[in-house]
Order: sequence, then structure tokens, then C-alpha cells
Amino acid sequence: MKPRYRIVRSNAPGWFSPLLPVIAIIATFIITSVFILIAHANPIQAYYYFLISPLSSRVSALEVLVKSTPLLLTGASVTIAFASGYWNIGAEGQLYAGAIAAAWLGTVLGNLPPIAAIPLMLLGGFTAGVLWALIPAILKVKLAVDEVVTTLLMNSIISFIVSALLNGPWRDPVSGWPQSPTIAPSTILPKLIDRSRLHLGFIVAVLAVAAVWFILSRTSLGIRMRAVGMGQEAAHFMGIKIGRTLFTTALISGGIAGLAGVTEVAGIQFHLIAALSPGYGYSGIIAATLGNLNPIGAGVSSIFLGLISNGAQSVSRALAVPSFLGDVVQATLLLVTLAFFLMRNYTIKKVE
Repeated sequence: MKPRYRIVRSNAPGWFSPLLPVIAIIATFIITSVFILIAHANPIQAYYYFLISPLSSRVSALEVLVKSTPLLLTGASVTIAFASGYWNIGAEGQLYAGAIAAAWLGTVLGNLPPIAAIPLMLLGGFTAGVLWALIPAILKVKLAVDEVVTTLLMNSIISFIVSALLNGPWRDPVSGWPQSPTIAPSTILPKLIDRSRLHLGFIVAVLAVAAVWFILSRTSLGIRMRAVGMGQEAAHFMGIKIGRTLFTTALISGGIAGLAGVTEVAGIQFHLIAALSPGYGYSGIIAATLGNLNPIGAGVSSIFLGLISNGAQSVSRALAVPSFLGDVVQATLLLVTLAFFLMRNYTIKKVE
């Protein structure tokens, strides 16, 4: 009788989890090589421009950090939420909530010195993200409404709010261009390095990642969060208040995502536009997943995604392929990473 093979639930070997991001990246590059070939380009050359070329000069290397700044914040936001079992898909909307607050505060705080105006703007953006995350959090805790649905729908709602503002009261009366008024000079985030776009927001993002790591690993709140994320029934048996923990997690996650909107308005654009984010909130999900829901891992993954995003422009210029190839790589990376995460819980066994 021939042996048969079955997929059974079982823990993966101990070496698999640390190597999972590397395996996922290699698998992604192999899969996306097919799309690169379809675009009539050499995959080896393409990945040179994706990974090596952006680091070959000081200017482009600093641009990688600029691209990584909002990703670090949305990655930290998603990490603390997912690690706690709260599936926040609304970091994109919370980012725009923070951006709206920054665009408004940037005009009303113009008379204050930068040492006062910038912290107030950051606090305002954090608060706006918290408030935008409040509705899904209440629906989750009080009515057990699925947060995946509500947070995702809130992204669409705020996109209409942004459009209404930019085509209404904030529309430029001279040019007619849909953008908010330029923020005051005292509210602009200072540059960290001369002749570059790298700004103070990068330091804020690194501090946010460190804060999430400290909360999850060194505080009693973090212990409760991780316990709820691993199993709500067991956490309830331990006496942890599930609703209060999820509610707190949702608000912290929303506030961190709101900071990403502040850094883009006050550090890069200096006003609110509809295309402020090319999907930083959703890329934060990729960063958190690839980082194995570890804040440090998510931070490294965010910089890697910033490298891919910056490299996509280099690939497009050098090989004449579509610039959205970088989005294809990121989307494939998410799917591959999720597939490998699923494989951690299953193995193939021979059955006689």
C-alpha cells in the first residue's frame, strides 16, 4: 500500500520563525521575476536598481529614510494593534486624520515659536488619530462589531472628508488647486541634514517604534495586550479585562498612525493634498507582518519597504518599466509572508 501525505496542524521547527522574513523576501523576488520578464526587463538588473542603486549615493540613501518615515509610524501602529489581537486596517484613515489636524494647526499656530508649535502639532495629530480610531473601538468593545470592517470603512469616509475640504473651504482661491493653505514656517519640521529632505519626523518615527517595543515588552499593559492577542479566552481566565485592553490598544494605534500624517504635512508637503499618502497605512500592514509583529522587526521591514519604494523609481527610469512595479513587489511580499505564517502552524506528515 502506497504511503499518503496529509497536512496536519503542528508547530514549525524553531529555526523557521527567525528565517521567515528572509525566506519570504527570496520567494517574493522569485515570483515577481515573472512580472519583470513580462515587462521585457532583466530581473537581476531590476533588483540591482531596487536594492543597491538607492544606497549608492548620499542623496538617494537619505531619500530611503524619508520614504521610510511614515512607514515606521504606520508599521508601529499596526504592530501594537495586531500583537494585541485588534485588527486595525484603518491606519490609512488615521494618518489622514492626523494630516487634517496638522494642516489646520499649521496655520493657527504660526505666531508661536517652533519649540512650542511643533510639539503642539504632533500632539494634535496624535489626538486626531485617536479620535478617528475611537468609533471602531467603541463598536468593537460595546457591540462586538468586527473592527476589520469598521476601520476599513473609516478609510473611505475620511477620503471623502479630505476631498470636501480641499474642494471647498481649503481650495486655493488663486490657482483653484485642491490643497490646503501652506502651513506657517514655525510649524515646519526642521531638516536633520543640510541639502536633504530628511526631517525631524524620522526621529519621531524611531522614538515611536522604541515606545511600542517598550510598551509591549516592559510594561504591565504590554503583557495584557500580548496575552489578549494570544488568546482572549485564556486572558479572560487570567482576569484581564479584554474590552478595556482592546480599547486602549485601538486608541494608541490610531494616535501613532496620526503622527504619520503630521510628518508628511509638516515635513514634506507643507499642506494637505488628496494624494498625501500612496498607501502608507496599508504598507504598514506589510511591515508589521514581515516583522513578525515585533516592533524592531517592523522597523527594519519599514526601512526595507522604503528601499523598495525608492528603488521602484530607479527601476522605472533605468529599464523603462512601470513605476508601480514596486507596488506589485509589496503586494506579493504581503501574500507570501501571510502564506509562510500559515505554514508555521501546519506540516506535511506521511500516513501509512
